[in-house]
Amino acid sequence: MATATAQVKKYNYEVRDSQGKIQKGSIEAPSEAAVAGRLKEMGLAAVSINEVNTGGLNAEINIPGITDRISLKDIAILSRQLATMISAGLSLLRALSILAEQTENKALAKIVHEVRTDVEAGSSFSQALGKHDTFPPLMVNMVRAGEVGGFLDQVLLSIAENFESEVALRGKVKSAMTYPIVVFVIAILAVTGMLLFIVPVFATMFSDLGGELPFLTQILVYMSDALRIGIIPLVVAIAVGAWLYKKNRYKEGFRERVEPFYLKVPVFGGLTQKIAVARFTRNLASMLRSGVPILQALDIVGEASGNIVIERAAKAVRESVRTGNSLAKPLSEHPVFPPMVVQMMAVGEDTGALDDMLDKIADFYDQEVEATTEALTSLIEPIMIAVLGGIVGFMVIGLYMPIFGVFDLIE
Repeated sequence: MATATAQVKKYNYEVRDSQGKIQKGSIEAPSEAAVAGRLKEMGLAAVSINEVNTGGLNAEINIPGITDRISLKDIAILSRQLATMISAGLSLLRALSILAEQTENKALAKIVHEVRTDVEAGSSFSQALGKHDTFPPLMVNMVRAGEVGGFLDQVLLSIAENFESEVALRGKVKSAMTYPIVVFVIAILAVTGMLLFIVPVFATMFSDLGGELPFLTQILVYMSDALRIGIIPLVVAIAVGAWLYKKNRYKEGFRERVEPFYLKVPVFGGLTQKIAVARFTRNLASMLRSGVPILQALDIVGEASGNIVIERAAKAVRESVRTGNSLAKPLSEHPVFPPMVVQMMAVGEDTGALDDMLDKIADFYDQEVEATTEALTSLIEPIMIAVLGGIVGFMVIGLYMPIFGVFDLIE
C-alpha cells in the first residue's frame, strides 16, 4: 500500500541561539517534529513551535513585483545564516537545504533551492550563485575567493556585514527624506484639487454675478482652465517619462548624460557623492580582505558604486595599477574622490593596512551622510512649510478677493 506524501505545513518558531538570545522565524515542514529536528541541526534550541493557518483570510497573497521582490536585506540575512551554519560544521549542501526550506521570501527560497541543485550536480558555489542576477557580482567574486582560500564562512560573514551596512545607509537616507517627500506630494495634491474642483465653482459664481475679476483671481482661473485641459496629457507624459527612465536607467548612454548631473545638483550632489564614495570604499575593503585580486576588485566595485563617474574613475585607476602605479596616486586625478580619501588610502598602502583604512573611510562617510541628511531635513522642512503656506495663502486670497465686491454687484 503506497504511503501518502506528507503535506508540507508552515510553522512559526521561537528559538534560543548559542548566545542565549531569542530569535523568531518561520519554516515549512511536514510536521512539528521535523521542524524541531531542523532547528536542532542548526544549533538552535526550540522554545515554541506553532503551526500557521494558511487557509481562508490567512492565505498568502502573491503580488508580482512586491511579494516576490528580493531585497539586499534578504541577501544579507541569507549570507549571515549561511556563515553561521558553515561555522557550526554543517556541510554547504545541508546548509543550503535548510535555508531553502526556512527562508521566508519564497522567491529567494526558490533560487536557493536551484543553487543547491547546481552545487549538488558538481558546480562550485560561486558558479551556482553567478547564474542568478539576484546575487551581486560583489558577492559572487568574494565567495569565489573564499572557496579558493578555504575560508568561505568568513567571507560570507563579511558579505553579510557589508550588505547590512549598505542597508543601514539606505535606511538612514530614506527615513530622513520621507517627511519632506510626503509633504511635497500632499502639497501637489492639495493645489491640484483646489484648481480642478474649487476654483471652477468660484469662477462660475463670479461670472454669473458679472463684473471684472481681480488680477490674482484671473491667474487662478487661467491656471485652473489650463490644468483641466492638460491634466490627462500631463499624467500620460509623467507615466511615459517614468517608463522611459525605468527602461533606460541602466543603459550606458543614458547614464553618461544623467549620472554626472546627479553630482552637480546643489546640496543633493554632495550627498550623492558621499554615498557613492562610502559604497566604493566599503566594497573595496571587503573584496581585498576576502582575497580578491585588486584589479578584479576595482572592476567590480566601480560597477557597484551606482554612479558612472565613480565607475570611470575605478577603470582608470585599474589601468594605472596594472602598469605598476600605486592605488592612491591615480585616484587624486579624479575630483569625485576628496583629497582626504586619497591621503588615507595612501597611508593604508604604505602601512599595509589598506582594507582597514578603507573601512574607516566608509564609516566616516556613513556618518557624513547621516549628518547631511539630518541637516537637509532640518533645512527643507521649514522651507516647504513656508512655500506650502505661501501657495495656499495665494490661492485663498485670490478666491476671496472678488467676494469683497459681491455686494456692490448685487446692488
